[in-house]
Amino acid sequence: MQVIRFGIDLAKSIFQVHGVDASGAVAAQRQLRRGQMLKYFSAQPPALIGMEACGSAHYWARELAKLGHEVKLMPPTYVKPYVRRGKNDARDAEACCEAVSRPSMRFVPIKTVEQQGQRALHRARDLLVRQRTQSGNAIRAMLYETGLIASKGRSGIAELIELVEAGGDAIAPSLRVALAPMVRSWRHLEAEIAAMDTALVAQARAHPDARRLMKIPGVGPVTAHAVVAAVGDARQFASARDFAAWVGLTRLNHDTGGKTRLTGHISKAGDRSLRRLLVLGASASLRHIRAKPGAGSPWIRGLIARRPVKVAVVAQAAKTARIIWAVLTKSEDYRAQPHQA
Repeated sequence: MQVIRFGIDLAKSIFQVHGVDASGAVAAQRQLRRGQMLKYFSAQPPALIGMEACGSAHYWARELAKLGHEVKLMPPTYVKPYVRRGKNDARDAEACCEAVSRPSMRFVPIKTVEQQGQRALHRARDLLVRQRTQSGNAIRAMLYETGLIASKGRSGIAELIELVEAGGDAIAPSLRVALAPMVRSWRHLEAEIAAMDTALVAQARAHPDARRLMKIPGVGPVTAHAVVAAVGDARQFASARDFAAWVGLTRLNHDTGGKTRLTGHISKAGDRSLRRLLVLGASASLRHIRAKPGAGSPWIRGLIARRPVKVAVVAQAAKTARIIWAVLTKSEDYRAQPHQA
């Protein structure tokens, strides 16, 4: 029996394989160690292979595609309904094999090594920013216990760090011993983040799509670079709303009995870091609009007038996502409306 379709449940060391023939009968069901994967599939005739888009999935998809197989990656949430009761590795592989054959299944584009490197740059930056925030909060808390406070934001923590580094009698010697490594850590993280920001800006300015995106209000180099790295080809989305839904900026809906009900919450599906960048960009744009009467479009000014600011920020982020899709799919520069010039 010739296997025409495989499902693979990926893991770190042990991989479960499930294969069926043209009639749908099980033709292969076995476990493979990591070193056996490529050897096994190199001996198989070209087949359709389905896997969940999880850790190492893009790597294995590229390697199996080199062997002549057609590899499809699927969102894990879309594969889950095909898992039978009593979940295990064998049934997960069987579910992948079944799900990849469905005509209505949605697939995840296989990322290149370059895309994964760009995505890793953003993940590393996010981690360093969190660590810098943790160090800054720890410094604030230690000094707060002794009655020393400062304003919010980077200016405030910079003021406290200068106080620690300056010496003097304001801070007890025993406390200074605890604060010194925290300050050095904050300084080091600040320098590393600045270096990453420089690399991100340079890569964004060198990419034609990122340069187009940076012309959109509320989209800076970091957001533009993140979009290009995460999306790749925007034509994978059929419409601007599909892209906004993928980012998680569309409202949840609950339809039943012919009645449509939209909730007041966004889905928060998809890439969390990309959604956060779009919301932060929209927040900066709205601060400018609120500070200058007459700035912004009539749509956003009307929305700010009748809805809470946070709702308007998310709505603007969703609109920005739609604009990003249009710019990427049409390969044209953003054109501001006359009232926004």
